[in-house]
Amino acid sequence: MAMSGGKDDGSPMMEMNTTPLIDVMLVLLIMFIITIPVATHSVNIDLPPPAPPPPDTPIKPIRNKVTLTYENHVLWNGTVVNNGQLVSLLKQTMQMKPEPELQFQPDSGASYDLAARAINIIKGSGVTKFGFVGNEQYSEFGKSPNAPKAN
Repeated sequence: MAMSGGKDDGSPMMEMNTTPLIDVMLVLLIMFIITIPVATHSVNIDLPPPAPPPPDTPIKPIRNKVTLTYENHVLWNGTVVNNGQLVSLLKQTMQMKPEPELQFQPDSGASYDLAARAINIIKGSGVTKFGFVGNEQYSEFGKSPNAPKAN
């Protein structure tokens, strides 16, 4: 803030100095804000008593496994099934709550055509919990005992 000290001719200053007045007003404002009681509005609600916590037992998810063999068989949890049986088994599992996890594991010697047909059936069924398992067998050629050996 700029302050004027009057004129050089020695005449008295005619304006009032408002700086101390503003300082006092700010201090009073701060004191007024601090001394106002905090407005507290409470609403009483009758809550039910707390329920005991649920048991800490983990739910073991159901897993179904579709395996494709070197002999071009489709296995459902180790049992040979055809395409129609696979469709009906997938429909049955889709009606379960929660939906079981479907694991897909083709043998390293299984045909690509069989794998493509099986994946199309699974995709058409609407399965949402689907995953590939056993991919570590493809790290080396011929690791599966049923696969043809490399020359």
